[in-house]
Amino acid sequence: MSAFVVLGAQWGDEGKGKMTDYLAEEAEVIVRFQGGNNAGHTVEVGDRQYKLRLIPSGILHDDKLNVIGNGVVVDPEALFEEIDYLEEEGVNVTPKKLLISDRAHVIMPYHKILDVLKEKSRGKNDIGTTGRGIGPCYTDKFERCGIRICDLLDESVFTEKLKQNIGAKSDYITKVLGGEELNYEEIASKYLALAERLRPYVKDTSVAVYNEIKADKKVLFEGAQGMLLDIDYGTYPYVTSSNTTACGVASGSGIGPNMITNAIGIAKAYTTRVGKGPFPTELDNEIGEWIREKGHEYGVNTGRSRRCGWLDAVILKTTVRVSGLTSLCVTKIDTLAGLEKLKICVGYKFNDTVIDYFPASLNDLAKCEPIYEEFDGWGEEVANARSYDELPNNAKKYLARIEELTGVNISIIGVGPRRDQTIRVTTQL
Repeated sequence: MSAFVVLGAQWGDEGKGKMTDYLAEEAEVIVRFQGGNNAGHTVEVGDRQYKLRLIPSGILHDDKLNVIGNGVVVDPEALFEEIDYLEEEGVNVTPKKLLISDRAHVIMPYHKILDVLKEKSRGKNDIGTTGRGIGPCYTDKFERCGIRICDLLDESVFTEKLKQNIGAKSDYITKVLGGEELNYEEIASKYLALAERLRPYVKDTSVAVYNEIKADKKVLFEGAQGMLLDIDYGTYPYVTSSNTTACGVASGSGIGPNMITNAIGIAKAYTTRVGKGPFPTELDNEIGEWIREKGHEYGVNTGRSRRCGWLDAVILKTTVRVSGLTSLCVTKIDTLAGLEKLKICVGYKFNDTVIDYFPASLNDLAKCEPIYEEFDGWGEEVANARSYDELPNNAKKYLARIEELTGVNISIIGVGPRRDQTIRVTTQL
């Protein structure tokens, strides 16, 4: 039995899409367990680039089963836009390749309206939402008024719940937030049509995934976003609305935690984040701008520029602890090529003491001063390396220090965006 998790070890955008695609070659089933189409995974195969948001990254392989689990919130319109895009790119997306949980919650038009209007109403205190309705959909889930996929497929249940929800939300949208009136007939008609297209893909995916694991299939669980966007352990309130750590796999896919054998954390060789909030190692200078441009640090979904900074080992140690990481994958060491000197944050100075954990309070985090170790840089030849031995010595020293600081081995190294620009250090993940 082999079921392993691939998740982001920082603030997201670490290269999870590429690494999931790479690891999918040795997996038979790929499962998304949380988030929605607010995720953005870019996968490059040869000279082709694919941008995925909701569908698991294993979809590029014809012989893999891909699963959208119950912990994911599904926008049917966005789903079929992505399917149509992939079909146009020559990627087959059929019910034999893609299953969607009947327990997943549905993002409705009013969720997207609420997301945009509530974010606007926050003014300078906005939290940087993508406006895709993710948070309001999860809110309805926990308020127990959400519409699940199984509800959408039952016309009588769906129309009754839709009427109730529109009735409950209309006044708030129009009178408090200044939005337009919701049109029940228009929404019902559109979503009932989407339901029929969706129907062939829908299964009890908890049963399907469980059976695949029991049949000794290799199952890969694909996380969206990063650990520091986790609703509990992230930089709250600048977080997403789901559990992005390995802890979310069991509840988000419907299997027992004892079935998960390994957890791989994906981390850039530096640190980035999007939006507001403290960022101890941020480089608000020419080096930060250089990393941003060389690393193409702009959001797949939003196009927003990412803030860039030195690698923060405190963040990685936190992810190792919270998610029980068994190995690390370090990506984009090619981006740092050409810098004469590099730094790694090994701890924080906080109130005249040194700490090596991530504080819960953002006020406390803002007071933390990074403690750095400096390293000599390496050249552009790193992008041509195809084995660990071919890496420059300075790059090896940098990676070895990451292992020492985090207490876990590096199993994979990314030296470029393409699938073939990947170095497998060890077969043990």
